[in-house]
Amino acid sequence: VAGPLSRQFAAGVGVIVALVALGVSAVALLMFLSSHDALLMVLLLVFAGGLIAYSASVLASGLMRDIESVRDGVLAVGEGSRDIEIATEANDEMSELAEAATRMAARLGASEGEREVAEKARRDLVAAVSHDLRTPLTSLRLLAGAVEDELVDDDTRRRYLAQMSGHIEALSGLIDDLFELSRLEAGDIQWSMQQVALDELVAETVEAMRPHADQKRVAVRAEVSDSVAPARANPEKLQRVLLNLIQNAIRHTPADGSVTVAAVSNGTTVEVEVADTGEGVAPEERDRVFEPFFRGGEGRSRTGEGTGLGLAICRAIVEAHGGKIWLADSPTGTRVRFSLPSATA
Repeated sequence: VAGPLSRQFAAGVGVIVALVALGVSAVALLMFLSSHDALLMVLLLVFAGGLIAYSASVLASGLMRDIESVRDGVLAVGEGSRDIEIATEANDEMSELAEAATRMAARLGASEGEREVAEKARRDLVAAVSHDLRTPLTSLRLLAGAVEDELVDDDTRRRYLAQMSGHIEALSGLIDDLFELSRLEAGDIQWSMQQVALDELVAETVEAMRPHADQKRVAVRAEVSDSVAPARANPEKLQRVLLNLIQNAIRHTPADGSVTVAAVSNGTTVEVEVADTGEGVAPEERDRVFEPFFRGGEGRSRTGEGTGLGLAICRAIVEAHGGKIWLADSPTGTRVRFSLPSATA
């Protein structure tokens, strides 16, 4: 169905032809031409005008189709379609407009997809935090009620108070980790970077974790040569990464297993690896292990120690240093590797 624009175009051509015909008629009268000559001139002009109108209509039909194509595409975007491609017949300004509209729809789709992912992540985070808060709070309420109502003897009361203290420490650790992760993700970083000798820092961190490893009967060792290039990093934050990774490795390694921390130079970067002989990570979970509160394998992390934020904090710290962190392939156990800029690059 012809739209208002096409009707306006046809009306405009008709008006132009009519005005020219009137003008020629007036000129003929002023030039005292015979009525026969004037009529012939008018007929010729009308015929020429008809040809002009037909030619203009043919030429304009392609433009009208392009305009209608862009109109239909924009309407489809307004109704929610995002996976569209607006095509035109010509290679002119209309085609540029169609391409711009197609790019706009693609950007809208990508933006909405990112928003949906972010919203799902927010809901998952709220659900995970709610679960991790509900469990210790429920225990605290029951323990406090038993102590307050004097339903237990002195020995049991002391044991309950110790359990309450443990729950309070767990809640405090969860809140501290949430606060730190939110600051890291918001880019609120005020660190001093310096040259860090990895052999010394790794050895110090392994020794700090040795009592915990001995308690779990897990061997932990450092394999870092003093020839490894120093890293450009904040030593306190880098040690936090190592502590989180080693603690996580010990937690998921059975008795008589081992955890090894190694480092190598790799051109402009240095790579650090924490490898264990534990149960490993299922292939379908490898891309999600660094997400906050991700619970792999039937929620095994939820039943153990920790807040579920350790690996997410590791990723945020490493990326804030300009490095990256990933799971390296391993036939057995788990190998977490991360890279940092070399101080000698």
